[in-house]
Amino acid sequence: MMKILSAPQIKELDAYTIQHEPIASIDLMERAGRAFTNWLVEHYDATHRIGIICGTGNNGGDGLGIARMLHEWNYPVKVWIVRGSVKEANDFQINLLRIENKIPVVEITTQVKVELFADRTILIDAIFGSGLSRPVEGIYEEVIDRLNASKAIRISVDIPSGMFADKYSEGEIFRAHHTISFQLPKLAFLMPGNNLYTGEWHLVDIGLSKKGLHEIQTPFYLTTLKTIKKNWKPRNKFDHKGKFGHALIIAGSTGKMGACILSAKAALRSGVGLLTVHVPQPGYQIIQTAVPEAMALIDPSDDHFSEHKSEDHFNTIGIGPGLGQHEETKNALAKLFEKFNRPMVIDADALNLISAHSELQLLIPPGSILTPHPKEFERLAGEWSNDFERLIKLQRFSKKINSVIVLKGAYSTIACPSGDVYFNPTGNPGMATGGSGDVLTGIITGLFAQGYTAEETAIMGVYLHGLAGDLAGREKGWSSLTAGDLIDFLPMAFKKLG
Repeated sequence: MMKILSAPQIKELDAYTIQHEPIASIDLMERAGRAFTNWLVEHYDATHRIGIICGTGNNGGDGLGIARMLHEWNYPVKVWIVRGSVKEANDFQINLLRIENKIPVVEITTQVKVELFADRTILIDAIFGSGLSRPVEGIYEEVIDRLNASKAIRISVDIPSGMFADKYSEGEIFRAHHTISFQLPKLAFLMPGNNLYTGEWHLVDIGLSKKGLHEIQTPFYLTTLKTIKKNWKPRNKFDHKGKFGHALIIAGSTGKMGACILSAKAALRSGVGLLTVHVPQPGYQIIQTAVPEAMALIDPSDDHFSEHKSEDHFNTIGIGPGLGQHEETKNALAKLFEKFNRPMVIDADALNLISAHSELQLLIPPGSILTPHPKEFERLAGEWSNDFERLIKLQRFSKKINSVIVLKGAYSTIACPSGDVYFNPTGNPGMATGGSGDVLTGIITGLFAQGYTAEETAIMGVYLHGLAGDLAGREKGWSSLTAGDLIDFLPMAFKKLG
Protein backbone atom coordinates (compact mmCIF):
# COMPACT_ATOMS: atom_id res chain seq x y z
CA MET A 1 0.00 0.00 0.00
CA MET A 2 1.10 3.55 -0.66
CA LYS A 3 0.59 5.85 2.32
CA ILE A 4 -1.26 9.14 1.92
CA LEU A 5 0.05 11.75 4.35
CA SER A 6 -1.34 14.98 5.72
CA ALA A 7 0.45 18.29 5.10
CA PRO A 8 2.16 18.25 8.55
CA GLN A 9 3.24 14.65 7.95
CA ILE A 10 4.73 15.56 4.56
CA LYS A 11 6.75 18.28 6.27
CA GLU A 12 7.78 15.77 8.93
CA LEU A 13 8.97 13.28 6.30
CA ASP A 14 10.98 15.99 4.52
CA ALA A 15 12.63 16.92 7.81
CA TYR A 16 13.35 13.28 8.64
CA THR A 17 15.00 12.77 5.25
CA ILE A 18 17.10 15.92 5.63
CA GLN A 19 18.26 14.84 9.09
CA HIS A 20 18.83 11.12 8.59
CA GLU A 21 20.09 10.78 4.99
CA PRO A 22 21.56 13.36 5.67
CA ILE A 23 20.97 15.89 2.92
CA ALA A 24 20.82 19.68 2.88
CA SER A 25 17.33 21.07 2.30
CA ILE A 26 18.51 22.91 -0.83
CA ASP A 27 19.82 19.62 -2.21
CA LEU A 28 16.50 17.90 -1.52
CA MET A 29 14.84 20.78 -3.36
CA GLU A 30 17.29 20.21 -6.21
CA ARG A 31 16.27 16.54 -6.31
CA ALA A 32 12.59 17.52 -6.50
CA GLY A 33 13.26 20.02 -9.26
CA ARG A 34 15.20 17.45 -11.24
CA ALA A 35 12.38 14.89 -10.95
CA PHE A 36 9.83 17.44 -12.17
CA THR A 37 12.08 18.55 -15.01
CA ASN A 38 12.67 14.99 -16.16
CA TRP A 39 8.92 14.45 -16.37
CA LEU A 40 8.37 17.63 -18.36
CA VAL A 41 11.24 16.96 -20.79
CA GLU A 42 9.81 13.49 -21.48
CA HIS A 43 6.39 14.91 -22.34
CA TYR A 44 7.04 18.32 -23.98
CA ASP A 45 9.85 19.36 -26.29
CA ALA A 46 11.87 22.57 -26.30
CA THR A 47 9.68 24.27 -28.88
CA HIS A 48 7.41 25.22 -25.98
CA ARG A 49 7.83 28.61 -24.37
CA ILE A 50 7.83 28.01 -20.63
CA GLY A 51 6.52 30.43 -18.03
CA ILE A 52 7.13 29.60 -14.37
CA ILE A 53 5.15 31.55 -11.78
CA CYS A 54 6.77 31.35 -8.36
CA GLY A 55 5.78 32.32 -4.87
CA THR A 56 8.50 33.17 -2.37
CA GLY A 57 8.27 30.05 -0.22
CA ASN A 58 9.71 26.59 -0.79
CA ASN A 59 7.33 25.80 -3.66
CA GLY A 60 8.62 28.92 -5.38
CA GLY A 61 12.15 27.69 -4.70
CA ASP A 62 11.22 24.46 -6.51
CA GLY A 63 10.00 26.56 -9.42
CA LEU A 64 13.23 28.55 -9.64
CA GLY A 65 15.26 25.34 -9.64
CA ILE A 66 13.06 23.94 -12.41
CA ALA A 67 13.56 27.16 -14.41
CA ARG A 68 17.34 26.77 -14.25
CA MET A 69 17.22 23.11 -15.25
CA LEU A 70 14.90 23.74 -18.18
CA HIS A 71 17.17 26.59 -19.29
CA GLU A 72 20.05 24.10 -19.28
CA TRP A 73 17.90 21.92 -21.60
CA ASN A 74 17.61 24.93 -23.92
CA TYR A 75 13.93 25.58 -23.25
CA PRO A 76 12.95 29.26 -23.59
CA VAL A 77 12.09 30.07 -19.97
CA LYS A 78 10.72 33.15 -18.26
CA VAL A 79 10.04 33.49 -14.53
CA TRP A 80 7.44 35.58 -12.71
CA ILE A 81 7.73 36.05 -8.94
CA VAL A 82 4.57 36.93 -7.06
CA ARG A 83 5.45 39.31 -4.24
CA GLY A 84 2.73 39.18 -1.61
CA SER A 85 2.73 38.67 2.14
CA VAL A 86 4.87 35.50 2.19
CA LYS A 87 8.47 35.99 3.29
CA GLU A 88 11.31 34.60 1.22
CA ALA A 89 12.41 31.12 2.26
CA ASN A 90 16.15 30.51 2.52
CA ASP A 91 16.18 27.95 -0.28
CA PHE A 92 14.13 30.29 -2.46
CA GLN A 93 16.85 32.95 -2.04
CA ILE A 94 19.59 30.46 -2.96
CA ASN A 95 17.81 29.36 -6.14
CA LEU A 96 17.03 32.96 -7.08
CA LEU A 97 20.74 33.78 -6.97
CA ARG A 98 21.48 30.75 -9.15
CA ILE A 99 19.39 32.09 -12.06
CA GLU A 100 20.52 35.70 -11.75
CA ASN A 101 21.49 37.17 -15.16
CA LYS A 102 20.62 33.85 -16.85
CA ILE A 103 16.81 33.82 -17.06
CA PRO A 104 14.39 36.76 -17.42
CA VAL A 105 12.64 37.43 -14.09
CA VAL A 106 9.56 39.63 -13.72
CA GLU A 107 8.22 40.60 -10.30
CA ILE A 108 4.46 40.88 -9.78
CA THR A 109 3.48 43.28 -6.99
CA THR A 110 0.47 45.13 -8.34
CA GLN A 111 -2.48 44.59 -10.64
CA VAL A 112 -1.93 41.81 -13.17
CA LYS A 113 -2.45 42.64 -16.83
CA VAL A 114 -4.61 40.23 -18.82
CA GLU A 115 -1.93 39.71 -21.47
CA LEU A 116 0.92 39.11 -19.00
CA PHE A 117 1.36 35.41 -19.81
CA ALA A 118 0.01 35.51 -23.37
CA ASP A 119 3.22 34.48 -25.17
CA ARG A 120 3.78 31.30 -23.10
CA THR A 121 2.64 27.87 -24.33
CA ILE A 122 3.26 26.15 -20.97
CA LEU A 123 2.64 27.79 -17.59
CA ILE A 124 4.08 26.13 -14.49
CA ASP A 125 2.47 26.93 -11.16
CA ALA A 126 4.95 27.08 -8.26
CA ILE A 127 3.21 29.66 -6.08
CA PHE A 128 2.09 27.62 -3.04
CA GLY A 129 2.84 24.08 -1.91
CA SER A 130 1.09 21.61 0.36
CA GLY A 131 1.60 23.74 3.46
CA LEU A 132 -1.08 26.26 2.48
CA SER A 133 -3.48 26.76 5.40
CA ARG A 134 -5.95 29.44 4.26
CA PRO A 135 -7.59 30.50 0.99
CA VAL A 136 -5.47 32.67 -1.28
CA GLU A 137 -6.27 36.35 -1.46
CA GLY A 138 -4.96 39.64 -2.80
CA ILE A 139 -2.29 39.53 -5.48
CA TYR A 140 -2.09 35.72 -5.28
CA GLU A 141 -5.78 35.34 -6.03
CA GLU A 142 -5.50 37.75 -8.94
CA VAL A 143 -2.51 35.96 -10.46
CA ILE A 144 -4.16 32.54 -10.22
CA ASP A 145 -7.30 33.93 -11.84
CA ARG A 146 -5.23 35.24 -14.76
CA LEU A 147 -3.38 31.94 -15.11
CA ASN A 148 -6.64 30.01 -15.22
CA ALA A 149 -7.84 32.22 -18.05
CA SER A 150 -4.80 31.33 -20.15
CA LYS A 151 -5.05 28.93 -23.10
CA ALA A 152 -1.59 27.56 -22.33
CA ILE A 153 -0.92 24.07 -20.96
CA ARG A 154 -0.98 24.46 -17.18
CA ILE A 155 1.16 22.30 -14.88
CA SER A 156 1.42 22.42 -11.08
CA VAL A 157 4.49 21.70 -9.00
CA ASP A 158 3.50 19.20 -6.27
CA ILE A 159 -0.05 20.57 -5.73
CA PRO A 160 -2.21 23.21 -7.44
CA SER A 161 -1.79 26.56 -5.70
CA GLY A 162 -4.80 27.41 -3.56
CA MET A 163 -5.61 23.75 -2.83
CA PHE A 164 -5.31 22.32 0.68
CA ALA A 165 -3.65 18.91 0.81
CA ASP A 166 -6.01 17.29 3.29
CA LYS A 167 -9.13 19.38 3.78
CA TYR A 168 -11.83 21.11 1.77
CA SER A 169 -10.51 23.96 -0.36
CA GLU A 170 -12.25 27.28 -0.98
CA GLY A 171 -11.39 30.36 -3.00
CA GLU A 172 -9.35 30.66 -6.17
CA ILE A 173 -7.42 27.51 -7.10
CA PHE A 174 -5.04 26.94 -10.00
CA ARG A 175 -6.64 24.71 -12.64
CA ALA A 176 -3.88 22.39 -13.82
CA HIS A 177 -3.96 20.08 -16.78
CA HIS A 178 -1.24 18.09 -15.02
CA THR A 179 -0.03 18.00 -11.43
CA ILE A 180 3.43 16.56 -10.77
CA SER A 181 3.46 15.52 -7.12
CA PHE A 182 6.52 14.55 -5.12
CA GLN A 183 6.75 10.95 -3.93
CA LEU A 184 3.21 10.51 -2.54
CA PRO A 185 -0.31 11.54 -3.56
CA LYS A 186 -2.21 14.12 -1.55
CA LEU A 187 -5.57 13.15 -0.06
CA ALA A 188 -7.13 16.07 -1.94
CA PHE A 189 -6.21 14.46 -5.28
CA LEU A 190 -8.64 11.61 -4.58
CA MET A 191 -11.67 13.80 -3.95
CA PRO A 192 -14.13 14.08 -6.89
CA GLY A 193 -14.53 17.84 -6.61
CA ASN A 194 -10.81 18.48 -7.01
CA ASN A 195 -10.36 16.84 -10.41
CA LEU A 196 -11.09 20.23 -11.99
CA TYR A 197 -7.89 21.56 -10.37
CA THR A 198 -5.46 18.63 -10.38
CA GLY A 199 -6.12 17.42 -13.92
CA GLU A 200 -4.07 14.28 -14.49
CA TRP A 201 -1.76 13.84 -11.52
CA HIS A 202 1.56 12.02 -11.63
CA LEU A 203 4.03 10.94 -8.94
CA VAL A 204 7.79 11.45 -9.22
CA ASP A 205 10.30 9.89 -6.83
CA ILE A 206 12.50 12.35 -4.93
CA GLY A 207 14.09 9.81 -2.61
CA LEU A 208 12.32 10.61 0.67
CA SER A 209 13.33 8.31 3.52
CA LYS A 210 11.63 4.90 3.41
CA LYS A 211 12.39 4.40 7.08
CA GLY A 212 10.83 7.74 7.95
CA LEU A 213 7.76 6.91 5.87
CA HIS A 214 7.42 3.55 7.60
CA GLU A 215 7.35 5.22 11.01
CA ILE A 216 4.58 7.68 10.13
CA GLN A 217 1.07 6.36 10.85
CA THR A 218 -1.89 7.23 8.65
CA PRO A 219 -5.37 5.80 8.05
CA PHE A 220 -5.24 6.60 4.32
CA TYR A 221 -3.72 4.42 1.60
CA LEU A 222 -3.63 4.06 -2.18
CA THR A 223 -3.84 0.44 -3.30
CA THR A 224 -0.96 -0.91 -5.40
CA LEU A 225 -0.62 -3.99 -7.58
CA LYS A 226 2.17 -5.16 -5.28
CA THR A 227 -0.30 -5.34 -2.39
CA ILE A 228 -2.84 -7.28 -4.44
CA LYS A 229 -0.17 -9.79 -5.48
CA LYS A 230 0.91 -10.17 -1.86
CA ASN A 231 -2.63 -11.03 -0.70
CA TRP A 232 -3.48 -13.25 -3.67
CA LYS A 233 -3.62 -17.00 -2.97
CA PRO A 234 -2.61 -18.89 -6.13
CA ARG A 235 -3.89 -22.41 -6.77
CA ASN A 236 -1.76 -25.52 -6.58
CA LYS A 237 -1.94 -28.80 -8.46
CA PHE A 238 -4.02 -30.74 -5.93
CA ASP A 239 -6.65 -28.10 -5.18
CA HIS A 240 -10.31 -28.95 -5.81
CA LYS A 241 -13.54 -26.97 -6.09
CA GLY A 242 -14.42 -27.56 -2.45
CA LYS A 243 -11.44 -25.48 -1.39
CA PHE A 244 -12.69 -22.33 -3.09
CA GLY A 245 -16.00 -21.89 -1.33
CA HIS A 246 -19.67 -22.06 -2.14
CA ALA A 247 -21.39 -18.72 -2.71
CA LEU A 248 -25.06 -17.89 -2.98
CA ILE A 249 -26.24 -14.92 -5.01
CA ILE A 250 -29.78 -13.71 -4.40
CA ALA A 251 -30.67 -11.41 -7.26
CA GLY A 252 -33.06 -10.64 -10.05
CA SER A 253 -36.75 -9.86 -10.38
CA THR A 254 -39.12 -9.43 -13.29
CA GLY A 255 -37.37 -7.33 -15.91
CA LYS A 256 -34.07 -7.33 -14.02
CA MET A 257 -32.61 -10.78 -14.58
CA GLY A 258 -29.68 -9.27 -16.44
CA ALA A 259 -28.25 -7.99 -13.15
CA CYS A 260 -28.37 -11.50 -11.76
CA ILE A 261 -26.64 -12.97 -14.81
CA LEU A 262 -23.83 -10.39 -14.67
CA SER A 263 -23.23 -11.00 -10.97
CA ALA A 264 -23.24 -14.76 -11.39
CA LYS A 265 -20.83 -14.75 -14.33
CA ALA A 266 -18.48 -12.38 -12.50
CA ALA A 267 -18.50 -14.57 -9.37
CA LEU A 268 -17.57 -17.61 -11.44
CA ARG A 269 -14.80 -15.71 -13.21
CA SER A 270 -13.47 -14.74 -9.78
CA GLY A 271 -12.67 -18.34 -8.97
CA VAL A 272 -15.44 -19.40 -6.61
CA GLY A 273 -15.62 -23.20 -6.32
CA LEU A 274 -19.41 -23.52 -6.39
CA LEU A 275 -22.10 -20.99 -7.11
CA THR A 276 -25.82 -21.15 -6.43
CA VAL A 277 -28.18 -18.46 -7.67
CA HIS A 278 -31.56 -17.79 -6.05
CA VAL A 279 -34.06 -16.37 -8.54
CA PRO A 280 -37.83 -15.86 -8.84
CA GLN A 281 -39.71 -18.50 -10.80
CA PRO A 282 -39.63 -16.78 -14.23
CA GLY A 283 -35.83 -16.43 -13.91
CA TYR A 284 -35.13 -20.15 -13.60
CA GLN A 285 -34.92 -20.95 -17.30
CA ILE A 286 -33.05 -17.71 -17.97
CA ILE A 287 -30.30 -18.37 -15.44
CA GLN A 288 -29.95 -22.04 -16.33
CA THR A 289 -29.49 -21.09 -19.96
CA ALA A 290 -27.28 -18.03 -19.51
CA VAL A 291 -25.08 -19.38 -16.69
CA PRO A 292 -25.04 -23.18 -16.91
CA GLU A 293 -22.08 -23.40 -14.50
CA ALA A 294 -24.28 -22.15 -11.64
CA MET A 295 -26.87 -24.12 -9.69
CA ALA A 296 -30.28 -22.51 -9.31
CA LEU A 297 -32.82 -22.23 -6.51
CA ILE A 298 -36.35 -21.04 -7.27
CA ASP A 299 -38.22 -18.54 -5.12
CA PRO A 300 -41.92 -19.21 -4.47
CA SER A 301 -42.71 -15.76 -5.83
CA ASP A 302 -43.55 -15.16 -9.45
CA ASP A 303 -41.50 -11.97 -9.76
CA HIS A 304 -39.34 -11.14 -6.70
CA PHE A 305 -37.35 -12.46 -3.73
CA SER A 306 -39.74 -13.54 -0.97
CA GLU A 307 -37.95 -16.18 1.10
CA HIS A 308 -34.93 -18.46 1.38
CA LYS A 309 -34.87 -21.44 3.71
CA SER A 310 -31.42 -23.07 3.56
CA GLU A 311 -28.44 -20.75 4.06
CA ASP A 312 -26.17 -22.70 6.39
CA HIS A 313 -23.95 -24.46 3.87
CA PHE A 314 -22.91 -21.29 1.99
CA ASN A 315 -19.65 -19.52 2.80
CA THR A 316 -21.15 -16.17 1.93
CA ILE A 317 -24.17 -14.59 0.27
CA GLY A 318 -24.26 -11.74 -2.22
CA ILE A 319 -27.62 -9.99 -2.36
CA GLY A 320 -29.14 -7.01 -4.11
CA PRO A 321 -28.60 -6.76 -7.88
CA GLY A 322 -31.96 -6.40 -9.64
CA LEU A 323 -33.75 -7.47 -6.46
CA GLY A 324 -36.53 -4.90 -6.43
CA GLN A 325 -37.98 -3.26 -3.30
CA HIS A 326 -41.21 -5.17 -2.72
CA GLU A 327 -42.51 -5.27 0.87
CA GLU A 328 -42.21 -9.04 0.84
CA THR A 329 -38.58 -8.68 -0.26
CA LYS A 330 -37.90 -6.40 2.70
CA ASN A 331 -39.29 -8.98 5.12
CA ALA A 332 -37.29 -11.76 3.47
CA LEU A 333 -34.12 -9.66 3.72
CA ALA A 334 -34.70 -9.10 7.45
CA LYS A 335 -35.14 -12.85 8.03
CA LEU A 336 -32.02 -13.59 5.99
CA PHE A 337 -29.97 -11.16 8.08
CA GLU A 338 -31.23 -12.80 11.28
CA LYS A 339 -30.63 -16.39 10.14
CA PHE A 340 -27.33 -16.12 8.27
CA ASN A 341 -24.65 -15.70 10.91
CA ARG A 342 -21.78 -14.94 8.53
CA PRO A 343 -20.68 -11.79 6.66
CA MET A 344 -22.48 -11.02 3.40
CA VAL A 345 -22.06 -8.82 0.33
CA ILE A 346 -24.88 -6.26 0.17
CA ASP A 347 -25.57 -4.11 -2.88
CA ALA A 348 -28.16 -2.24 -4.95
CA ASP A 349 -31.79 -2.82 -3.92
CA ALA A 350 -30.75 -4.54 -0.69
CA LEU A 351 -29.05 -1.24 0.24
CA ASN A 352 -32.10 0.73 -0.83
CA LEU A 353 -34.30 -1.41 1.42
CA ILE A 354 -31.93 -0.80 4.34
CA SER A 355 -32.11 2.94 3.65
CA ALA A 356 -35.90 2.91 3.58
CA HIS A 357 -36.16 0.74 6.71
CA SER A 358 -33.46 1.83 9.15
CA GLU A 359 -34.20 -1.04 11.53
CA LEU A 360 -32.51 -3.33 9.02
CA GLN A 361 -29.17 -1.63 9.76
CA LEU A 362 -29.11 -3.31 13.15
CA LEU A 363 -29.46 -6.72 11.52
CA ILE A 364 -26.54 -6.46 9.07
CA PRO A 365 -24.12 -9.31 9.90
CA PRO A 366 -20.87 -7.84 11.31
CA GLY A 367 -17.94 -8.05 8.92
CA SER A 368 -20.11 -7.71 5.82
CA ILE A 369 -19.22 -5.74 2.69
CA LEU A 370 -21.57 -3.01 1.44
CA THR A 371 -21.06 -1.61 -2.07
CA PRO A 372 -23.09 1.60 -2.50
CA HIS A 373 -22.68 4.20 -5.22
CA PRO A 374 -22.72 7.82 -3.90
CA LYS A 375 -26.50 8.27 -4.04
CA GLU A 376 -27.10 4.95 -2.27
CA PHE A 377 -24.59 5.96 0.40
CA GLU A 378 -26.29 9.32 0.82
CA ARG A 379 -29.57 7.52 1.48
CA LEU A 380 -27.81 5.38 4.09
CA ALA A 381 -25.75 8.00 5.89
CA GLY A 382 -27.29 11.37 5.07
CA GLU A 383 -26.19 14.33 2.98
CA TRP A 384 -22.78 16.00 3.05
CA SER A 385 -21.57 19.46 2.08
CA ASN A 386 -18.21 18.48 0.56
CA ASP A 387 -16.05 15.47 -0.28
CA PHE A 388 -14.08 15.55 2.96
CA GLU A 389 -17.29 15.52 5.00
CA ARG A 390 -18.41 12.54 2.94
CA LEU A 391 -15.15 10.77 3.79
CA ILE A 392 -15.74 11.31 7.50
CA LYS A 393 -19.30 9.99 7.17
CA LEU A 394 -17.94 6.94 5.39
CA GLN A 395 -15.47 6.18 8.18
CA ARG A 396 -18.08 6.66 10.88
CA PHE A 397 -20.73 4.57 9.14
CA SER A 398 -18.30 1.71 8.59
CA LYS A 399 -17.47 1.71 12.29
CA LYS A 400 -21.15 2.03 13.25
CA ILE A 401 -22.22 -1.12 11.39
CA ASN A 402 -18.88 -2.90 11.88
CA SER A 403 -18.61 -3.65 8.17
CA VAL A 404 -16.51 -2.68 5.18
CA ILE A 405 -18.04 -0.11 2.83
CA VAL A 406 -17.02 0.25 -0.80
CA LEU A 407 -18.09 3.68 -2.04
CA LYS A 408 -18.01 3.23 -5.82
CA GLY A 409 -16.71 5.79 -8.30
CA ALA A 410 -13.38 7.16 -9.51
CA TYR A 411 -10.82 6.15 -6.87
CA SER A 412 -13.44 3.93 -5.21
CA THR A 413 -13.11 4.39 -1.47
CA ILE A 414 -12.96 1.37 0.82
CA ALA A 415 -13.64 2.19 4.47
CA CYS A 416 -12.97 -0.34 7.23
CA PRO A 417 -14.30 -0.43 10.81
CA SER A 418 -10.74 0.16 12.05
CA GLY A 419 -10.85 3.63 10.49
CA ASP A 420 -8.45 2.73 7.69
CA VAL A 421 -9.42 3.88 4.20
CA TYR A 422 -8.11 2.55 0.88
CA PHE A 423 -8.43 4.36 -2.42
CA ASN A 424 -8.45 2.31 -5.61
CA PRO A 425 -6.41 3.57 -8.60
CA THR A 426 -7.79 1.30 -11.35
CA GLY A 427 -10.83 1.92 -13.52
CA ASN A 428 -11.96 4.51 -16.07
CA PRO A 429 -15.02 6.54 -17.16
CA GLY A 430 -16.06 3.82 -19.61
CA MET A 431 -17.15 1.76 -16.61
CA ALA A 432 -19.92 4.27 -15.89
CA THR A 433 -22.48 2.01 -17.51
CA GLY A 434 -25.42 -0.08 -16.36
CA GLY A 435 -24.44 -3.41 -14.83
CA SER A 436 -20.89 -2.46 -13.87
CA GLY A 437 -21.84 -2.50 -10.18
CA ASP A 438 -23.51 -5.91 -10.56
CA VAL A 439 -20.22 -7.26 -11.92
CA LEU A 440 -18.39 -5.86 -8.88
CA THR A 441 -20.88 -7.55 -6.54
CA GLY A 442 -20.20 -10.85 -8.27
CA ILE A 443 -16.42 -10.45 -8.07
CA ILE A 444 -16.50 -9.57 -4.39
CA THR A 445 -18.93 -12.40 -3.57
CA GLY A 446 -16.75 -14.89 -5.43
CA LEU A 447 -13.59 -13.79 -3.61
CA PHE A 448 -15.27 -13.56 -0.21
CA ALA A 449 -16.43 -17.18 -0.44
CA GLN A 450 -12.81 -18.26 -0.92
CA GLY A 451 -11.77 -17.25 2.57
CA TYR A 452 -10.29 -13.78 2.18
CA THR A 453 -11.05 -11.30 4.95
CA ALA A 454 -13.64 -8.60 4.26
CA GLU A 455 -10.87 -6.00 3.96
CA GLU A 456 -8.76 -8.14 1.62
CA THR A 457 -11.80 -9.07 -0.45
CA ALA A 458 -12.97 -5.51 -0.95
CA ILE A 459 -9.52 -4.16 -1.81
CA MET A 460 -8.74 -7.00 -4.22
CA GLY A 461 -12.21 -7.11 -5.78
CA VAL A 462 -12.36 -3.39 -6.49
CA TYR A 463 -8.82 -3.39 -7.90
CA LEU A 464 -9.47 -6.32 -10.24
CA HIS A 465 -12.83 -4.88 -11.33
CA GLY A 466 -11.13 -1.63 -12.32
CA LEU A 467 -8.19 -3.40 -13.91
CA ALA A 468 -10.54 -5.48 -16.09
CA GLY A 469 -12.18 -2.21 -17.13
CA ASP A 470 -8.81 -0.68 -18.00
CA LEU A 471 -7.80 -3.70 -20.06
CA ALA A 472 -11.16 -3.68 -21.85
CA GLY A 473 -10.92 0.08 -22.41
CA ARG A 474 -7.54 -0.22 -24.09
CA GLU A 475 -8.98 -2.58 -26.66
CA LYS A 476 -12.51 -1.25 -27.11
CA GLY A 477 -12.28 2.39 -26.03
CA TRP A 478 -14.16 3.99 -23.15
CA SER A 479 -17.29 5.07 -24.99
CA SER A 480 -18.42 1.61 -26.04
CA LEU A 481 -17.64 -0.43 -22.90
CA THR A 482 -20.40 -2.61 -21.47
CA ALA A 483 -20.60 -4.46 -18.17
CA GLY A 484 -20.19 -7.73 -20.03
CA ASP A 485 -16.80 -6.55 -21.31
CA LEU A 486 -15.57 -6.36 -17.70
CA ILE A 487 -16.37 -10.04 -17.22
CA ASP A 488 -14.67 -10.94 -20.50
CA PHE A 489 -11.46 -9.20 -19.41
CA LEU A 490 -11.42 -10.50 -15.84
CA PRO A 491 -9.19 -13.46 -16.81
CA MET A 492 -6.59 -11.02 -18.15
CA ALA A 493 -6.81 -9.02 -14.94
CA PHE A 494 -6.23 -12.12 -12.82
CA LYS A 495 -3.26 -13.07 -15.01
CA LYS A 496 -1.57 -9.83 -13.90
CA LEU A 497 -1.36 -11.35 -10.40
CA GLY A 498 1.06 -14.01 -11.61
